[in-house]
Amino acid sequence: MSRPFHRILNAAMFAGAMALSLPLLAGNPIKRVDPVYPADAARSGTTGYVELEYSIGPDGKVAEVSVVDAKPGRVFVAAAVKAVKQWEFAPGESRGKVKLEFKL
Repeated sequence: MSRPFHRILNAAMFAGAMALSLPLLAGNPIKRVDPVYPADAARSGTTGYVELEYSIGPDGKVAEVSVVDAKPGRVFVAAAVKAVKQWEFAPGESRGKVKLEFKL
């Protein structure tokens, strides 16, 4: 292949990568606190996840958190909610959704 073709291909791939990465940056917390793995779950080798929806106040702090789904049951819910309530976002964000996975 010719060198000009490689330059065009590389430029297109770079532009595509930038376009795909920009939406991923929007809505990311500027302060993120990771959840603490519950001791009982760690001792028993339990893994799982918690899906949460949250609303963000005008100051960028998480105002409300609700559980959408959790497996297994309530094992990780308290740790997940406590962590997300400490997150902070740029002012102007309003709502968000996240799935926190708990793996050993």
